[in-house]
Amino acid sequence: MIEVLVTLFIVSVGLLGVAYLQIVGSFTNSEALSRSQSVLVAQQLTERLRASAVFSPLGKGLVVHNDYFDEDLYNFSGMTCASGLPHACYCLERPTVIPNCNDNVCTAAQLAAFDAYEVSCSAVAANPEIEISLTCELDNNAADTDACSVGSKHIVILSWPVENWQNIERTLNAGCNVGETKPHDCVSVDVTL
Repeated sequence: MIEVLVTLFIVSVGLLGVAYLQIVGSFTNSEALSRSQSVLVAQQLTERLRASAVFSPLGKGLVVHNDYFDEDLYNFSGMTCASGLPHACYCLERPTVIPNCNDNVCTAAQLAAFDAYEVSCSAVAANPEIEISLTCELDNNAADTDACSVGSKHIVILSWPVENWQNIERTLNAGCNVGETKPHDCVSVDVTL
């Protein structure tokens, strides 16, 4: 009888270890999914920027419409959602305020709104807390009317909140946590048109 109890104790300790590995594995897989999805969405936005870029009349190179840098176009800003999940509210059916540039000819401003909507839907498909931002670093010509002049670096950042788990402190990327109250992780992609 004692041998059976000792065997059961050893097996239960082993099963607890396996259960712990499952929990850690699912937590790590969730983080990996957010990172992988963010990389794909960042690449999608940079491809859309390249596709919509036009030759600048002021220099030798390409520029995108200034509306691409409007933060209110991304992350369903200004829209309200009764269910709380942005993907269910906005992405299953395109809202009427978003132009349909797949079927119609759109202006550059409408295309920027459409592209921002499409990449926002792609981003929240895997993680509803992902946020997108597009900025221009060190505009080469601040005197022109372009938000990001020819040869300037466009920076696409997708960030999401993360949790410290088992009281293990994360090493946080300072660029992901500017102005954030909770710890965030992010993916950043730079592109020069």
